[in-house]
Amino acid sequence: MDRIRFEELVARAVETLPEQFLERMENVVVVVEDRPTRAQLAKAGAGRSYTLLGLYEGLPLTRRGRHYNLVVPDKITIFQRPIESRCRNDDEITAEVQRVVQHEIAHHFGVDEATMRQIEREKYRRRRR
Repeated sequence: MDRIRFEELVARAVETLPEQFLERMENVVVVVEDRPTRAQLAKAGAGRSYTLLGLYEGLPLTRRGRHYNLVVPDKITIFQRPIESRCRNDDEITAEVQRVVQHEIAHHFGVDEATMRQIEREKYRRRRR
């Protein structure tokens, strides 16, 4: 898939979030990169063989205090090549982009990795029933 189409999928995934979440997306930028850098893998606590699909870098809303101002935006990076490599077609890419965007935005709202994985497991179980 070309980069422009992939970026459109990411933008659409953000735009389709419920309004109550969009209203609270404060000081955050969402970008697309081909692959994570070594520094990003290290920041995520992942080894070189680990597949990183997205990364939230910033201070979650739940940890921001009254003195939170004049800071660079939080950054959500969606990694195109790893997502494409785990999908077989455009429909799967679209669904995976939606899932990864939601996952990383949940981190912006203060949901930790363990909780996010539990939510995703429960969602998967319900779909299989």
